[in-house]
Amino acid sequence: MTTTYLAADWVRLGPTFFEAIVDTLVMVSITMVIGGFMGLVLGVLLYTTRSGGVLQYRPAYWILNLLVNFIRPIPFIIMIAMFAPLTLNVVGTTIGRQAAIFIMCIAASFAVARIVEQNLVAIDPGVIEAARAMGAGPWKIISTVILPESLGPLVLGYTFIFIAVVDMSAMAGYIGGGGLGDFAIVYGYRAYDLEVTYVAVIVIVIIVQIAQALGNWLSRKLLRR
Repeated sequence: MTTTYLAADWVRLGPTFFEAIVDTLVMVSITMVIGGFMGLVLGVLLYTTRSGGVLQYRPAYWILNLLVNFIRPIPFIIMIAMFAPLTLNVVGTTIGRQAAIFIMCIAASFAVARIVEQNLVAIDPGVIEAARAMGAGPWKIISTVILPESLGPLVLGYTFIFIAVVDMSAMAGYIGGGGLGDFAIVYGYRAYDLEVTYVAVIVIVIIVQIAQALGNWLSRKLLRR
């Protein structure tokens, strides 16, 4: 038995294709803003509440560390089903773009948290001790020493997360979130139209390459300060 692949009808698919690009960019952008901020807060708390941190509080660190270790390894497709009741209570539905964004924000927050913590651990402890010796309080040290010292590596970390979020958006089609991943499956794979699949993949790769280039450029600028 042979499989026949059809030529793509871009006159018909064009509007849907551009809508899929917009859906992907919207989902990724909102997730990076919300998940990026929540992850930054969690990551800073993980770093500062550990032993020797400026906000040292071992019970808080233990709880946060356990939570991150529990949530972060869960595959996104399983997380969609796992958090369906929470998604329904918060968003009011378990399907569509809003539901997909909600789950993506949860996944991104915990992924970012660990990356932020790992980058902050690399800061020279002597810099923090110097700020303490000058009488700076914990929040002053966080805002004027810890975060500025780690900006370059953090940008690279967020670039990595951006790529992971694009991957998540490709799976959002399973709950009707739309996007390029859903477009490639519905109008490419299921319709036996490889051209559509390839074009969608190329656009995803272009988006990732642009983000990587911008992240690398900004990181170099910050490291040279």
